[in-house]
Amino acid sequence: MGEERDRGGRHGGLGRTGEGGARAVPRARTGCGDEAGDGGADNGSAAPAGHAAHSAYRERASRLSGAMLWTHATAGPARPVLPDGCTDLIWSEGRLLVAGPDTGPHLPDAAPPGTRHIGLRFAPGQGPAVFGVPARELRDLRVPLADLWPAAQARELAGRMAAGGAPDRVLEETAVARLRAAADRTAAGPARSAPPPRSGRTAAIAAALDRGRPVAEVARAVALGERQLHRHCLDAFGYGPKTLTRVLRFVRALGLARSGMPYAHVAACAGYADQAHLAREVKALAGAPMGVLLGSG
Repeated sequence: MGEERDRGGRHGGLGRTGEGGARAVPRARTGCGDEAGDGGADNGSAAPAGHAAHSAYRERASRLSGAMLWTHATAGPARPVLPDGCTDLIWSEGRLLVAGPDTGPHLPDAAPPGTRHIGLRFAPGQGPAVFGVPARELRDLRVPLADLWPAAQARELAGRMAAGGAPDRVLEETAVARLRAAADRTAAGPARSAPPPRSGRTAAIAAALDRGRPVAEVARAVALGERQLHRHCLDAFGYGPKTLTRVLRFVRALGLARSGMPYAHVAACAGYADQAHLAREVKALAGAPMGVLLGSG
């Protein structure tokens, strides 16, 4: 079974639109399986790779479980955004953009210094119900929200964001309302026209793959065949299970390396066969060696 087939869909042919701002990488982890921080504090020191020295970045846990709110002020040349398994809804300069799940480094459009971006980053599998399309249709894309939602809804949200006040709260409230509506539709009966909210099964799949469990074992654990699991992962995460495993393992490795852990220990702790395997995977997913990623922030 080929990994990552079926890239098409309503938006599969859209060209990339640079979001002009940061895409947050999940916070660093400091040990095998232990995340640093309590998830509720302002994590100003944990900037995405490639942005720390060139931007002011802050994030905090959202009241939407699993999501993170972040702000970013451009202060230098754009740096690549790295794959993290997440999707984002981003507000900047009067525009609302959706950042799909990446399979490689994405270089944002250049933005003038001081340009501010506000984003809501969704946990893997959480975004499709908000955006209204399967994650596979957004893979490696930056898409105007107006391409996904009815034009009137996108304009209304843009107007509320532009009105000032608390734009981060507006993003949260909008996402919560969309998820509630998706849950109501799901409760009323199967709806093929819109993705359902992130289910317990989806969360269990992500957690098992993050722990490095084999695909066949994960499929059995969630009562799906391997082909069904593959389709479920494409719709929920934008990746097949093997690619999601690679992305989550890369995120884990990057966090461990940022903590100062030696690369050989990073490889063992993150689940790579050896340090050479770690180096190959980092270069494949990030487009640069680990040393370059750490040196750029």
